[in-house]
Amino acid sequence: MKIGPRYKIARRLGSAVFEKTQTAKYALRAEKKSISTAGVRGQSNYGAQLIEKQKARFTYGITAKQLKNYVRSVISSKVKDPEARLYNMLEKRLDNVVLRSGLASTRQQARQIVTHGHMKINDKKTTVPSIQVKKGDAVTVKESKRISPLYTGFKDKAKENQAPAWLSVNAEKFLIEIVGEPEYKASNLSFNLGEVIQFYKR
Repeated sequence: MKIGPRYKIARRLGSAVFEKTQTAKYALRAEKKSISTAGVRGQSNYGAQLIEKQKARFTYGITAKQLKNYVRSVISSKVKDPEARLYNMLEKRLDNVVLRSGLASTRQQARQIVTHGHMKINDKKTTVPSIQVKKGDAVTVKESKRISPLYTGFKDKAKENQAPAWLSVNAEKFLIEIVGEPEYKASNLSFNLGEVIQFYKR
């Protein structure tokens, strides 16, 4: 997915939605920018919801159409907690699991790892980054791909990487087990999923 100038997009959204913008240097630049433009003009409810939608989309590196389909699926399911359901779907994308496990350092790299045929789910090869994993699944790197420079130092990095509790990572076996469900905490996110859902309810 072609994204465009990441620093410019992150400044416009007021959020470090890309890995390259999650640095102290960017944070300082963003702070200066926000101070210089603070209070220049108000923002409509629609505009605020649009910003939250863009934050969520760029955070997970998905297209507007993909996010729309996720939200429409959540809305039609009529679950009691649509925000938690949407978060669950976004987190359980295979490319996100690869990133969270520490196998990849960026979402773009995680997506490439999947599309290039490195990953298997329950011993079945897949090249679809958006495929949903579920509790009990075993995600592994194909044995023939484990010598790739992409995974140099993975065993050491895995010790420092803090994978979420719903993932169990065995670096020695290049194995990621789905042992639970993503825990939704709105306060931990840099975007508002409630506003994202409301945007698509218009």
